[in-house]
Amino acid sequence: MSNKREPIHGRGAKANPANRFTPIAYVPDPEASDPELPAPKTQFLRDTTRSIITTNESPDVGFDASINPYRGCEHGCVYCYARPYHEYLGFSAGLDFETKILVKEDAPALLRRELSRPGWIPKTLSLCGVTDPYQPVEKRLRLTARCLEVLSEFRNPVSVLTKNYLVTRDVAPLAALAQVDGAVVGLSIITLDEHLARMLEPRTSSPSRRLEAITVLSGAGIPAGVFIAPVIPGLTDYEIPQIVSAAARAGARFAVYAVIRLPHGVGELLDGWLADHMPDRRDKVLGRIRAIRGGRRYDASFDSRLRGTGVFAEQIASMYRLACRKAGLDMCWPELSTDAFRQPGGAQESLFGD
Repeated sequence: MSNKREPIHGRGAKANPANRFTPIAYVPDPEASDPELPAPKTQFLRDTTRSIITTNESPDVGFDASINPYRGCEHGCVYCYARPYHEYLGFSAGLDFETKILVKEDAPALLRRELSRPGWIPKTLSLCGVTDPYQPVEKRLRLTARCLEVLSEFRNPVSVLTKNYLVTRDVAPLAALAQVDGAVVGLSIITLDEHLARMLEPRTSSPSRRLEAITVLSGAGIPAGVFIAPVIPGLTDYEIPQIVSAAARAGARFAVYAVIRLPHGVGELLDGWLADHMPDRRDKVLGRIRAIRGGRRYDASFDSRLRGTGVFAEQIASMYRLACRKAGLDMCWPELSTDAFRQPGGAQESLFGD
């Protein structure tokens, strides 16, 4: 039996690398693994946090407050920069991140409580500060949908970022907010190659469906655009002009981009994915990533982590700017307004449903 663990169908990672905060780790014996065993099932765990709005002071992310109804993400994107956040919860950034999903069941009620506070100062809230608000379980739990209903009731502006066509289900509250300049939606598309997308992002909507979502949202009067992120040098960077053009045809108003970020163990996960799926491109891709990161896999500097540095980073930026000019798309997210914010009267929703 080979000691090489095979990729797991429908998953981005194929193993659980050690948690960097845990001194003891379980390392399964590859010789004892059974390839016939079923793939790991997704577990949903209750997150009993008593707050829902998270703030940050990062000068380069474009928002300072966000809502994350879920922690972990079943989409399973192998490159996801958010994977290491799962290590703070005692899990692994590998399979655990996409199979152990923490669910904030009280998110809508907690959000209502925050927006009802006398001291609340209205601001744009980002839905997708860390993980996708429209991952598969959202279809059943509707936590994001109910948060949007609260935001619409208060007329508090919201910026949504997702890879999932499911966002079109919530056209009504988003359109209501858009009428008061209070909503914008970005669809993340890193490639138009359906096969490559399925390997990199195994459990989310296809690129063509995401383009359809832009059309649906734009048709409802909701500002929609494309977020080309992460751009993977040597693998997907050449597609930037085609993605921008396709998004413009679909009705996008803007396009923004960010290059790949590989904090902590994410670099090892991508390295393993390349070895399994594209061994002929592995050296080129990792070499280009190091080239835009000053010789390293990751550079956390605020002034360069989303764009990179060096000749390849400059080529990506030039290609993006030219594509946007040709397509007539803005190169920034629309600014939203807090002018319509209100605090409705009446009884507030109980956190415990009584």
